[in-house]
Amino acid sequence: MLDIDAIYRFLDKFSNKLKDQVEQIAFAHTLKVLQGNISIVFYDMTTIYFEASDEDDLRKTGFSKDGKHQNPQIYIGLLVGLGGYAIGYDIFEGNTYEGHTLIPFIEKISKKFNLNKPVVVADAGLLSNDNIKALEEMDYEYIISARLKNESKKIKKQILKKQLSDGQMMKIKKKDNIRLIVTYATNRAFKDEYNRKRGLQRLEKQIKAGKLTKSSINNRGYNKYLKLKGDVSIEIDYEKFNNDKSWDGLKGYITNAKLNDKQIVENYKNLWHIEKAFRMSKTDLRIRPIYHRLKHRIEAHICISFTAYCIYKELERVLYKEKSTLSLKKSAELTHNMYQITYTLPESKQTKSKLLKMDNQQAELYQIIMKNF
Repeated sequence: MLDIDAIYRFLDKFSNKLKDQVEQIAFAHTLKVLQGNISIVFYDMTTIYFEASDEDDLRKTGFSKDGKHQNPQIYIGLLVGLGGYAIGYDIFEGNTYEGHTLIPFIEKISKKFNLNKPVVVADAGLLSNDNIKALEEMDYEYIISARLKNESKKIKKQILKKQLSDGQMMKIKKKDNIRLIVTYATNRAFKDEYNRKRGLQRLEKQIKAGKLTKSSINNRGYNKYLKLKGDVSIEIDYEKFNNDKSWDGLKGYITNAKLNDKQIVENYKNLWHIEKAFRMSKTDLRIRPIYHRLKHRIEAHICISFTAYCIYKELERVLYKEKSTLSLKKSAELTHNMYQITYTLPESKQTKSKLLKMDNQQAELYQIIMKNF
């Protein structure tokens, strides 16, 4: 059993060269799995907080996606291909504006792996107007989520006039080669309506309890339905709430890509893989919390977590390939009590290893691993 000091010594020897090697191996594997085709990439960021309260050059307080605004944090940017297979990652200071990371990161990874201008898919929060302009100037194609209610009155009128039914989509030309694609889904409409009504009920309870003040009137979440009556009285703008029903079920995508409309929508839907990658890292792989203080140990910790994600993702692939009923979580649990003993024969001094008896599920997992790794 390794003691904690041995682990720290290993982290201290960890160099940036190992990060490059890990990314090279991950990229080569992704290229193999995707049969040499990395024409679409997905980028997103997340925050990782620290238990310590002090800041330094890397760990800084900022907007936390984990709701830990009082804790110093770092940002991690992750780039994956179709299916969520890893390409590369980078670490940024905790108070970085995430929109400023996209262009440098994409350029860095593209040069490193000689990617030929892949289509970039990202959340609307990452692709600001400046980023979109920069991507266009560098001849990148992109797909982003549109904020339909922020479009011009003319475009909003066109969208609502169409009255799409389940599964239908429409296209609106914005300028030059940029188009807006709008889709409608009945199940999304039910979800949107449910969330609106739940948000309204929460506001009504807060008003009844006298918990809302003038400062509560803003455009964050469902607070947009609040309005001021007189000088001090807060009430709900039910007309605004009811008008929003027209937008239930609608989702928009802005793109300059040459893919057809259906391909644009289908590719954007793959963005959930990168969201799943962050969930897996934070829960299954336990990337957080981080107690390290030294920068090189933090970098080593993240690199090990990235490696673990790549292995976890490959295990997910082979379990599916072998049609196994074992889940990823169950597979990880099975390894906790799979043991091997190593012994030396007294006469020949020959060293041998032997796996101890496993149950049926452990045996199945062992055979899958031996066959595919």
